[in-house]
Amino acid sequence: MKTAFLFPGQGAQSVGMGVPLAEALPAARELFDRARGILGYDLLQLCAEGPAERLDATEYSQPALFVCSLAAVEKARKEHAGLVDEVLIAAGLSLGEYSALTFAGAMDFETGLRLVQERGRAMQAASDLAPSGMVSVLGLDTDKVETLVQEARGGDVLQVANLLCRGNIVVSGSKAACERVAELATQAGAMKVIPLAVAGAFHTPLMQPAYERLSAAVAQAAIKAPRIPVISNVDAQPHIDPAEIRQLLVKQLVSPVLWEKSMQWMITQYGVQRCFEVGPGRVLTGLLKRIDRKFPCENIAA
Repeated sequence: MKTAFLFPGQGAQSVGMGVPLAEALPAARELFDRARGILGYDLLQLCAEGPAERLDATEYSQPALFVCSLAAVEKARKEHAGLVDEVLIAAGLSLGEYSALTFAGAMDFETGLRLVQERGRAMQAASDLAPSGMVSVLGLDTDKVETLVQEARGGDVLQVANLLCRGNIVVSGSKAACERVAELATQAGAMKVIPLAVAGAFHTPLMQPAYERLSAAVAQAAIKAPRIPVISNVDAQPHIDPAEIRQLLVKQLVSPVLWEKSMQWMITQYGVQRCFEVGPGRVLTGLLKRIDRKFPCENIAA
């Protein structure tokens, strides 16, 4: 049976995640121990005790989710005999793409974690340059949201940032433009309009300073061909070429996340028959149910 692993992105974090795994699995505890030496702080303590405001900060949530997701892989090895070896393709939502690439062997744990740490710091620094944010629009189709974005943009940065599934679209841009599009979406009949608790306008040109900084880090990182393909958020296609992977990881910062297209390609073109969401939360399982209601997806929680 063709199996895929899916790895969550920023927003799936919560205080307490990863702690049961670290207590129960020596292999998971080892990842947290190694992370402490790489990051320079006790990540397990942060996951266990918070506070939530610190764990939610981009600089900390991204490494935390990366490590917890890979700890969940160790849970899969222990509790689902042979499952890891059956996985033929992987994908991750935004940050989760780094977890997917590390799982697939494109980079080792230390390389992946250092890149994620630099990514989080770079995105936080870019966000600090100007007030910006992201807004989730529920219940409107893509064309309608695109029209509202054009109407609300004015002279500011505003664009569709995440195409998650039908009726679930995230818009990203300057704070003022996000407020305008939120008001317009409500007037247009959106079921919900939810400002997201993120530092800034991810996946837009406002992340250009982070693009430059991450580009330098990725260029120096040891990245090789993964043992299985990993789907890129940028083009919703699988990649195994290290040069392409480098380019796409950096381009992802300023490009929309094509999650729905990624899942559709994986199911219809690659023939995946089941998925496992590996890591904190159940966001990806919920999205997949909206994309294909009958498609089997289980959660291997962190």
